[in-house]
Amino acid sequence: MTWTSRLGRTYHDPLHGAIGLDWNDPVEALLIHLIDTPAFQRLRRIRQLGPASLTFHGAEASRFTHSIGVMAVARRAFDRLASHYQQLQPYRAVVLCAALLHDIGHGPFSHTCEEIFNCHHEHWTNRILQESLPVRSLLDDFDRTLLPQLQQVYHKEHPLPCIWQLVSSQLDCDRLDYLMRDSHFTGASYGKLDIDRIIMAMGFDPFTQQLTVAHKGMAAIEHYLIVRYFMYAQVYNHPKNIAATWVLAHAFERARELLQLSKLWADETVTAWLLQNCNQIPLEQYLNADDGVFLYHLQRWQQNSDPVLADLCRRFVDRDLFKTLDVTALSSEQQNQLVQQVQAQAELQGLESRFYVGLRTAQSSGYTLYQQGIKLQMDSGLDEISELSPLVRTLAEPWQRRWLVYPREIASMIPA
Repeated sequence: MTWTSRLGRTYHDPLHGAIGLDWNDPVEALLIHLIDTPAFQRLRRIRQLGPASLTFHGAEASRFTHSIGVMAVARRAFDRLASHYQQLQPYRAVVLCAALLHDIGHGPFSHTCEEIFNCHHEHWTNRILQESLPVRSLLDDFDRTLLPQLQQVYHKEHPLPCIWQLVSSQLDCDRLDYLMRDSHFTGASYGKLDIDRIIMAMGFDPFTQQLTVAHKGMAAIEHYLIVRYFMYAQVYNHPKNIAATWVLAHAFERARELLQLSKLWADETVTAWLLQNCNQIPLEQYLNADDGVFLYHLQRWQQNSDPVLADLCRRFVDRDLFKTLDVTALSSEQQNQLVQQVQAQAELQGLESRFYVGLRTAQSSGYTLYQQGIKLQMDSGLDEISELSPLVRTLAEPWQRRWLVYPREIASMIPA
């Protein structure tokens, strides 16, 4: 629920409670105006977890909700740091705007869209900030240097590393919010972070100008990294999510083939997405796309004369998803042999095997030294957390699982 008064705007959030923005604070007034732009309001129509609601029925939260949450976490963390280190205070607008707008470039189905259409939300965030007049004019009217600084943050090039690390690093406000939010809405119990402890442990090193963590906060950071590990293993890479993404991706692949042959109806927006380079389409056509537009097409295509497209669309809309089999333990040769056997069975059932059978990989890099890692503030100076924590060293080991995806109609024919 959102409540507006002469004093400001309040967003009532299930995680963070009442997130209030003050009209009398120039930075927070700017945030309110940015939230009210059409480009940002569009995020209400894009699910945070893409098709994961087909696996976790409560996963209906939007990119809008998440973005407001990231801004709220960033404000808490930044304002606390700036109260101790006054040299950070001039960068409040940069941090809060960067946190609020970091996902404004996401397309339909969020990260799944990037996999299907090979587009990059970071690229579109940059284009929207530059090309969308309502957004660009607000930034420029506030401070002509604000947009260049936001670009520095998103490219991890801001001269004060702490500024971009609050938004995008191994320990950032984006991850803190999405781990808690995704856990809450999926019903998973893994994401119970001690965010108060983490924010209280955050510090700033004036010499390297990096974001740091007090040594006494190491246990809270270890817990945060464990939560991240389990959320990837049990939620983001859930086999049903993999199956749902498979069906969605192959439905659009078939639609692209038919559209190229002029055998399919699609509106101007979806036509542009299917036939052009997604990163180069006009801004208007990118912003016109959301979950509703794409789902409408999937609904209509259920009646298409092409049996493959109609079937894949029906399966996605009705959640008649494919099954998965963990084949990680098999050698690459054994995996490929199994795929060939199952594809042959699919063809015998009258199914075009390239759309119905294949392998998919789920992987996580664990903890890495991405963008300088996480630095603990010790009496002797800064130390990388993985050098002090055996647990973090274990989490740094990458892992992957390999899944065979196939329709349930041939489940009884899968070799044991």
